[in-house]
Amino acid sequence: MPTSATSAVDAQQQPPAPPRNVLDRYFRVSERGSSIPRELRGGLATFFAMAYIIVLNPIILGAGQDKFGHQLDNAQLVTATALMAGLTTVLMGAIGNVPIACAAGLGINAVVSLQLAPKMSWPDAMGMVVLAGLVLMVLVASGLRQKVMDAIPGGLRRAIAIGIGMFISLIGLVDSGFVTRNPDGAHTTVPLALGEGGQLHGWPVLIFAAGLALTFILIVRKTPGAILIGIVVMTFIAIVINELAVIPDASWGLSVPRVPDNIVGAPDFGLVGKISLFGGFHEVGWLTGCLFVFTVLLSGFFDAMGTIIGVGEEAGLTDADGQLPNMGKILMVDGVAVAAGGLGSASANTCFVESTAGVGEGARTGLANLMTGGLFLLALIFTPLATVVPSQAATPALLVVGFLIMASNVKDIDWGDFTIAIPAFLTIVSMPFTYSITNGIGIGVLAFILLRIATKRFREVPWLLSVVGLCFLVYFMLNPIEQVLGVK
Repeated sequence: MPTSATSAVDAQQQPPAPPRNVLDRYFRVSERGSSIPRELRGGLATFFAMAYIIVLNPIILGAGQDKFGHQLDNAQLVTATALMAGLTTVLMGAIGNVPIACAAGLGINAVVSLQLAPKMSWPDAMGMVVLAGLVLMVLVASGLRQKVMDAIPGGLRRAIAIGIGMFISLIGLVDSGFVTRNPDGAHTTVPLALGEGGQLHGWPVLIFAAGLALTFILIVRKTPGAILIGIVVMTFIAIVINELAVIPDASWGLSVPRVPDNIVGAPDFGLVGKISLFGGFHEVGWLTGCLFVFTVLLSGFFDAMGTIIGVGEEAGLTDADGQLPNMGKILMVDGVAVAAGGLGSASANTCFVESTAGVGEGARTGLANLMTGGLFLLALIFTPLATVVPSQAATPALLVVGFLIMASNVKDIDWGDFTIAIPAFLTIVSMPFTYSITNGIGIGVLAFILLRIATKRFREVPWLLSVVGLCFLVYFMLNPIEQVLGVK
């Protein structure tokens, strides 16, 4: 199988073949040195590499409760996740003509589940996701998105991605039961502990540990679809154990591994369109509400940009300046994907770095996305299969993705420049330790501005970043400001 690098070189050395049909002509398949079978094969590889999101996104969103104690239905979340992934992936392929698939973004869904929803209703939280997508579209249309991107130092952008990776890793450890919170009544200075009382107990935790080991082994062996294989294998083992050991349902956490009577079922679209655009502002106030929208916006903003450029370079589609063809259309579809994810109650959809799996199989055009998106839509009628996956079989994927995010970003931070290194460090540790992506971004931005002022390099701070820093300063000082103003 040719690698992406060799394929790109071959495509440059050989003159493009004339288009063979309408699909070839529209997607410029032959022009980019590819073929329709190769595109379809690449789309299949991308689907298997990222299909775990159909299981994982419902687990993350389903673990949260809104202000009124409501939880989202798992079957409806599976439907929403697959539907929005399919539609936005097809849209990116048809309009952007790049082999970059979209689905609910890991990290962003944690923001929605753990930060937004507890302070408002689920429709309010999803409404804020839609607003973030609309803002993204306005930024693209006005050209401001690139300017905001340029305002954030590269090292801080990398740190934000790493912090999100650390944050979702902690979520995976907690949701699996591998790490538990010590009760306040224990009067200990240690907030977290291994398993229960410092020891691991029960089959469910063993499923998690075995799944984590299996998935990392597959990653090291460069097995295509490693994450999905890990989830499927451990789910099967969990079902066998559940039947043989007769484990109480509660011990499995969020879901119990039982084989459904029918593997095919009608999708439940009950969550689609259940949003309130401005209801969240009524619950938390306009300042906090705007910062929540900003957090969702920022959480997916830089990850999407990095993924688009990274996958484009891997596919040999970028020019000498690192720009992709149709960049404006690609960014606009990315904004639409964020809003569409909120509209479907699946959280913000964003570009997936797992698209490199398809590129490695030869995908070079948006035709591959039609295969990937079509398979997501086909998965809608197989949602009963997704509901049998226990959290302990799926959460290893969070740690694996967290590792991959860290490994691909940490080397690009200039640790020799302390005005970058210290804000990056604070960003990375603040996200998991405060259990908040918002706090991590805010602390990192403020630290960067402060250290640049202290070293008489304030002129190197873009004015847009200063505005962002001011917003975060108000956010952190909100309580004393409310006391001074007499606002309850």
